[in-house]
Amino acid sequence: MCGIAGYYSFDDSINKNDLKQMTDTIKHRGPNSDGFFVQDQVGLGHRRLSIIDLRDVANQPMTSFNERYVIVYNGEVYNFKELSNQVRVNNDNFYYKTNSDTEVILEAFAKWGVDFVNRLNGMFAIAIYDKIDKHLFLYRDRIGIKPIYYYWDGVNFMFASEMKALVALPSIKNKLTINHDAISEYLHLGYIPAPHSIYNEIKKFPQGHRLHINKDVFNLEPYWTLEDKIDFDTFNDYNESKKKLKYLIESSVTYRMISDVPFGTFLSGGIDSSLVSAVAQKNSSKPINTFSIGFKDSPKNESQYASEIASYIKSNHHEFMVSTKETQELLSSIISTYDEPFADSSSMPTMLVSKLAKQHVTMTLSGDGGDELFLGYGTYNWANRFNSKLFKYYQKPAKYIFSKLKPRYKRISKLLDVDINTDVKSHIFSQEQYYFSKAEISEILINPKDIKLNDTYQLRRDLSPKEEQAFFDLKYYLPDDLLVKVDRATMKYSLETRVPLLDYRIIEFALNLPENFKYQKNTSKYLLKEVLYDYIPKNYFNRPKWGFGIPLDNWLKNDLYYLVDEYLNENTTKSIGLVKYEIIVDLIHKWKNGHDYLFNRLWNIIILHMWYINNKI
Repeated sequence: MCGIAGYYSFDDSINKNDLKQMTDTIKHRGPNSDGFFVQDQVGLGHRRLSIIDLRDVANQPMTSFNERYVIVYNGEVYNFKELSNQVRVNNDNFYYKTNSDTEVILEAFAKWGVDFVNRLNGMFAIAIYDKIDKHLFLYRDRIGIKPIYYYWDGVNFMFASEMKALVALPSIKNKLTINHDAISEYLHLGYIPAPHSIYNEIKKFPQGHRLHINKDVFNLEPYWTLEDKIDFDTFNDYNESKKKLKYLIESSVTYRMISDVPFGTFLSGGIDSSLVSAVAQKNSSKPINTFSIGFKDSPKNESQYASEIASYIKSNHHEFMVSTKETQELLSSIISTYDEPFADSSSMPTMLVSKLAKQHVTMTLSGDGGDELFLGYGTYNWANRFNSKLFKYYQKPAKYIFSKLKPRYKRISKLLDVDINTDVKSHIFSQEQYYFSKAEISEILINPKDIKLNDTYQLRRDLSPKEEQAFFDLKYYLPDDLLVKVDRATMKYSLETRVPLLDYRIIEFALNLPENFKYQKNTSKYLLKEVLYDYIPKNYFNRPKWGFGIPLDNWLKNDLYYLVDEYLNENTTKSIGLVKYEIIVDLIHKWKNGHDYLFNRLWNIIILHMWYINNKI
């Protein structure tokens, strides 16, 4: 795991000093070494966190055996040993200088060309420069685990693993303007979906895409999409499906245990992290490290369940109990860690468990992806309800009735307040997360913008409403919220995290399972759970599902209330000039008087104002 940066400057206005400034800004991603390549109008920079082949010879930038190509790369490719043998076929004069996956990736490009990426199994952000033809190529992994941000003004192209590396350069910072489309999207979703960023001039490199750039070409195109992986028919043999899923998970976890440094797993006690931890422990000759956190003074504390799972699989378990004090200490770093408004409050416990894990290991496995692939969220039930004829008939009267009831029911009225012919997917997500609906955004923002998310797809077969909602999450929520959260939180502490359930083979397989293999007998993630029960008895999971979050509503009303005073007061709100102050006053009044569900709307604006104050442009 590392940090990368680079440029292609067609007017020679960017140089090595700029490149070093960029890589210094992301030193936390790679504290072990740095390196630079500068030639022609191109520069590549690298910060290394050593995981595989710890020797200096494996540092980057790395030059190919034929000395034509140069690479900088962030991530891990897990099938590099198989690829290394394939690269050597009919190449008798070739030999490897390292034992690293980086060298294999580079030589695979040299042998197979731009389509080599289809052979990679891993998480990656790759930049390769052709010194002879003067072409630069960038690749991002299929589902978007590893990040790339870029700036392109038609003359200078610059990229980096984190946006802060681009903003650090005065030549870019002085040109930046606020993206008001992104602000509307952020208030609606709690994150900013790709390709947008908070700045008009900086874009997020789309997942599953590659870029080819030289003096005549700027071609950004997909090499893998979720849409293309939906088959005409589903795989309907249950026993064979379970057998194959179990094999794929075993294979994926085993791949991701390849490491030359100590590793562990994040263990919340839930289905996904327990499965990953159990498979990892089964394939380890000694107790693996597992890490969890709990929340003091919170009824939703899963730490005891994580401890029970750890005891059963006989891992070396580490637990940390979080209070508001630890959270307060992190608040000032939320903005600098995520670079743009990011309202997912579970980022704070993720940072805390990452800090705990880094004291013991350099690499971890997490269970991200199981909910989106196997219909794990309760949100998906609303997709079914919205699609029923009964709902369509009673929507308006039900919305009116709930609006007149006690505060806890008013939230349902907000959920029902939507045009069911448009915007349903983002609306369901937004209201389940307690964020602003599109109608509310048009009222609260001084300069509201239309939110345009592509949530209709041309697929080979029709999906059910639940499947469509999950597909929306795979397209947006997973890559632009959950994976961003984990990447920044872990890399803040120079900790690599791998996500076995997002092996592209598992994604492609899960996309083509029938819905009743995922949701059956009122049980979500049915097939995934059946695989889990081969490792851990079912009785360990006879409890409701809780999310990985802090008791934010309670904390905002008590120890964190100073944030409301500091960031939602009249002077701050009017000086920033994004949100109407009278709307904030009304939200705070309702929140204090029983409308508890409004806490995340207030948190959403607090983070927006925090970001603005810390990033005046």
